Amino acid sequence: MQLAFAPELHAFRAEAAAWLNAQLSGPFASIRGQTNQVDNVAERRAWEQALGAARWSVIGWPEQWGGRGASIAEQVIFAEEYARAKGPPRVGHLGVELIGPTLLALGSDEQKARFLPAIASGEAIWCQGYSEPGAGSDLANVKTRARLENGRYHIDGQKVWTSMGMIADWCFIVARTTPGSAGPKGLSFLLVEMDQPGVKPRPIRQMTGEAEFAEVFFDDAVASADDRIGAEGDGWAVSMALLGYERGVSTLAQQMHFRNELDDIIAAARANGKAHDPLTRQKLARAHAGLKIMRYNALRMLSEEDGGTLSGAAYTYKLYWSRWHRDLGELAMDVLGQEGEIGADEERMPSLPTLYLMSRADTIYAGTDQIQRNIIAERALGLPREPRGA
Repeated sequence: MQLAFAPELHAFRAEAAAWLNAQLSGPFASIRGQTNQVDNVAERRAWEQALGAARWSVIGWPEQWGGRGASIAEQVIFAEEYARAKGPPRVGHLGVELIGPTLLALGSDEQKARFLPAIASGEAIWCQGYSEPGAGSDLANVKTRARLENGRYHIDGQKVWTSMGMIADWCFIVARTTPGSAGPKGLSFLLVEMDQPGVKPRPIRQMTGEAEFAEVFFDDAVASADDRIGAEGDGWAVSMALLGYERGVSTLAQQMHFRNELDDIIAAARANGKAHDPLTRQKLARAHAGLKIMRYNALRMLSEEDGGTLSGAAYTYKLYWSRWHRDLGELAMDVLGQEGEIGADEERMPSLPTLYLMSRADTIYAGTDQIQRNIIAERALGLPREPRGA
């Protein structure tokens, strides 16, 4: 692991912390500490635009495209300070962290000029069209079809569990463009405008009362052939490159959010006396140690970063954090006891019960544990796939 914070970076950390705290205690105080992604949509869009105007939104991008050309160490510092200041989850994160870096690496010059400035400025919010009702974790099994006619793709199908689907301006999708193809072959990676007659998002109400996700129906929706990343049929390769960025610097911000949740659990344990229980103290210590391990693994992963190619450390990351966070949700309920079953109002649960409810899905979305283990076995370890019927 070759990542260290040199003394000259202290000024950068102070600058980031000062700006974040000034904004989140001033014009954006109403969204400070929010834990969901869909409340106060107007304020959250304004927050994305404020980050963009100050060039804090995509600091790792080249200055040409609205970034600061920041080093990995500077990106880590900003991610830490953002979470320490209790900045809200980024509604623009799918553009900033996934499609933006993919465009930088694989997009044409025209595509970069069209899409990157709006992502960096916070003007465009993106969602991801991967999962389908019959292909949740199995991206190679998608059924959404797209046929090319007169320079435009006509898209028919359905996506599900689409984060930001109700508020997004654009969606990047994987669709089957070669009739009769199966598996990873015959897929293309398309950029689709959401505000058109052929796209109909419908909210999915979660058990927490929120509707962060949507199912999205495509009924002869259209996308320009110029808005395909890579060649036709290369959608699998593009989507795999994109997933490499999902395990990038944003993992450090995620971990700082986890740190805040753990601190809230510790505060609750001290307030209700559970902190004096030896078993509870042991569980809290185990959670703390697990978070430290997660951090060091992420730093190792970032120091090996190679253009979106997953390292061995990156292959294990999702499996590890999802199980750790699920256990943290259970620990929160253990500490709260019966208090954890009382809602704050008719619409919302308090933050720690919400943590528990949301964490139940951690080992399912973005690739189930079973799929993650298959990926580790086949791609990281090079083990042969077991023949069907064996």
